[in-house]
Amino acid sequence: MDMNTYDVVDLVLKTSPVFDGHNDLPVALRAGSGSSVEGLDLGRADLHTDLPRLRAGRVGAQFWSVYVASSLPEPEAAVATLEQIDIVYRLVARYPDELQIAYTADDVENAFAQGRIASLIGIEGGHSLAGSAGVLRAFARLGVRYVTLTHNDNTAWADSATDAPRVGGLDDTGLAIVAELNRIGVLVDLSHTAESTQLAALAASTAPVIFSHSSARALNDHPRNVGDRVLERLRDNGGVIQLTFVPAFISAAVAEWSAELAAERERLGLGRETWSWPRTPRPGEDPASVAKERAAESGAPPDPRVAEWLERNPRPEVSVAEVADHVEHARDVAGVEHVGIGGDYDGVDRLPAELADVAGYPVLLRELAARGWSRTDLEALTSRNVLRVLRAAEEAAAEPLWPGTALR
Repeated sequence: MDMNTYDVVDLVLKTSPVFDGHNDLPVALRAGSGSSVEGLDLGRADLHTDLPRLRAGRVGAQFWSVYVASSLPEPEAAVATLEQIDIVYRLVARYPDELQIAYTADDVENAFAQGRIASLIGIEGGHSLAGSAGVLRAFARLGVRYVTLTHNDNTAWADSATDAPRVGGLDDTGLAIVAELNRIGVLVDLSHTAESTQLAALAASTAPVIFSHSSARALNDHPRNVGDRVLERLRDNGGVIQLTFVPAFISAAVAEWSAELAAERERLGLGRETWSWPRTPRPGEDPASVAKERAAESGAPPDPRVAEWLERNPRPEVSVAEVADHVEHARDVAGVEHVGIGGDYDGVDRLPAELADVAGYPVLLRELAARGWSRTDLEALTSRNVLRVLRAAEEAAAEPLWPGTALR
């Protein structure tokens, strides 16, 4: 009997629910709710992510990003990263029937079997390590399972995709950090890094690596996207690129629109839009008061000249078909064993209309099924590939460090 795309996708998601590589809910809660985790069971229209929509999207595992701005001094970044990790643990503790902390591939599969959403932690940017191997190991013992080597700014030891080159990829310290990540079983994440950094890390890593939220540069020449030469090396490394939904990465038209908006702001003497790092409540302080303070700080209306420009120049929309094109290009170059999904929900202001929140994953899967993707191929994309990579990193580790392992 022939099955329609709805039937195929339903079967896929029953056995291989989505294992997404990157969701910025922790920082969205920090900025909008004073770090409170309340209300996610009832629905939060102010966010891309809440529990009902995670269920509708058939998400079975999530790497929660514990993002910290790379503009912070590194010691401050390390402290703020601990605060972000605390949000993840409080989130899971608040909703124990829905969420379950996971450190290993077996933990993820156990959460699948229990009908809960496996919750893993990923650090977004090597600045959070403050140049310390001891800090890295402490984060690993707290359950961090990947480290993105840079965010938007270089570190002292690695070049970012969106900063002027400093060390030519990775210097000796950067290579030592990659080696330590391999040794303790933490995934190397190459999203946000320069191509020189990517090639250096792929050459040095003894375990498969990931791109937690990137797209294909051949389809849109954006610095955050991944070129074919790197995708070929990723195939040889055994790693996975988790394709993202960020409109400016998907669509050259959106990237061009964003550049034109930035140029208009410069012409008007406004400079780039800025975003200040939000504070967390002091001991005993009500999170709601911190959220109210933050809203007052960031609630200024846009400059009317910018509003007028936006009215004349509406942002182009991105279709689910364009997202699927990136997924298919990565599959064609790297192979179907090396693709996954990393939406970047709550990390950007707007996603493609058909993928507007975390309920949207089945829409992408149906688009791919209509293009001829088999059930096996879709299962590889949704979770099997990233589970394989997570397990491979565990097996390659000389001294794995995460809760439940012996303290070293």
